[in-house]
Amino acid sequence: MKTFWKVSMSALLLAGGLWAGSMLNITAEGAGVGSQPGTADDPVVTKSYVDQQIQKALQGGTITTPTQAPSATATNEPAATTAPTPAPTQSTGNTGTAGNASEIVDVKPGQTLIAGAGAEFIVRAGKAIIYSQDANGVADLTDGVDLANGAAAPTNHLLSFPRDGRGITVQNGQTLGLVVMVRGSYTLK
Repeated sequence: MKTFWKVSMSALLLAGGLWAGSMLNITAEGAGVGSQPGTADDPVVTKSYVDQQIQKALQGGTITTPTQAPSATATNEPAATTAPTPAPTQSTGNTGTAGNASEIVDVKPGQTLIAGAGAEFIVRAGKAIIYSQDANGVADLTDGVDLANGAAAPTNHLLSFPRDGRGITVQNGQTLGLVVMVRGSYTLK
C-alpha cells in the first residue's frame, strides 16, 4: 500500500507542477516577455527606410525616428516616415561624375578620353594607348610603373591620372573601341 501512495503523490505533484508552469507561461506572454515583431515594443522597418537613414547620416543630415500614426492599425504597426531623397546628379555631355561613383565610358576609334586631375581609369575591353601632352606619363597602380606617352595601357589595370591633360586613346588600326571604367571627371574628345 505504501508504494501505491508514493506513486499517486508523485503523479499528483508532477501534474500540479505542469499546470502551474503552464499558467505562469500564459501570464508571462501577456506581460510582453515574448513580444511579437511589428508591435510597438519591436517595430519592423523597411529596407528603404534604413537606407534613407544611413544616407542622411553619411551626408551629415539629421536622423528621424518613425512616429506612431494617430489612428493605429489593428496590428499597431508604426507608420513609416519617408523623406524624399535627392536623386544623384548624372552628368550630361562629355564630362564625368566626380566622387567615388564609377561610370562606364565607350571610347570609339579616333576619340581620346582625357582625365581630370585625380581621375582613375580601368580599361575593361579594347587596346588602349596612353596620351599625354608632356613628358610625364600615367601611373599604373596595379604594376607600380609609370606609363609614358604612346605606351600600351594594360587591360584591367588601375590607371591614376594626377593632373589634367592626360588620358587614353584607341590604338591605331583597331576597329572596335574601348570600354573604360572611370572614377572621377573626364572629357571625351
